[in-house]
Amino acid sequence: MTIDEYIEAHIDPEGDYLHRLYRATQVKLLYGRMASGHVQGRLLKMLVEMIGPTTILEIGTFSGYSALCMAEGLKEGGMVHTVEIFDELEDFTRPWIEHSPWADRVTLHIGDALEVVPRLGLKFDMVFIDGNKRTYPQYYILAKQYINPGGFIVADNTLWDGHVVDDLHGIGHGHKDEQTRGVMEFNDMVAADTEVEKIILPLRDGLTIIRTHHHS
Repeated sequence: MTIDEYIEAHIDPEGDYLHRLYRATQVKLLYGRMASGHVQGRLLKMLVEMIGPTTILEIGTFSGYSALCMAEGLKEGGMVHTVEIFDELEDFTRPWIEHSPWADRVTLHIGDALEVVPRLGLKFDMVFIDGNKRTYPQYYILAKQYINPGGFIVADNTLWDGHVVDDLHGIGHGHKDEQTRGVMEFNDMVAADTEVEKIILPLRDGLTIIRTHHHS
């Protein structure tokens, strides 16, 4: 039994619907491992229950798994606005969202978050960044612009398979691909930002939790 399997055996189950969505994601979509999965999904649900947001923004829907986990944790009247840039994913993802038990708490937007979010005219209590890694720095600027004071920004894949430290170990010779550079620039931006508290959890591929101050 691996550590991951041990953890999964000792936490809340993901439930039948999410389990089926995860399986379908692996079978039907390229890069199926990008989906959040059991452990991270339960953490996202619990974070939502702890934070108690009314409005959540997700940048990068993919198959809808993480959006549904966050919706599951929402209180009555809450809404997850999830934005997916790749319109070819819509045919897979929209039915899974609309047929889910949490359909009334998720709104799927197809487009570039940098264009979609300003048009929504909303502020958010929580932002989950899980989109294109090369755009992470721009997403962080966007999230800070549209987060309510005291809100939380959560970012996935911030250790990027360990590539963020390759140069420190003499691997990679400074030739970073754009995605690795995007994640590293994001991490440096967050680290240098004195307006927020932040912690990186080495969960799965790295999860950064950022808390903004109560005054804007």
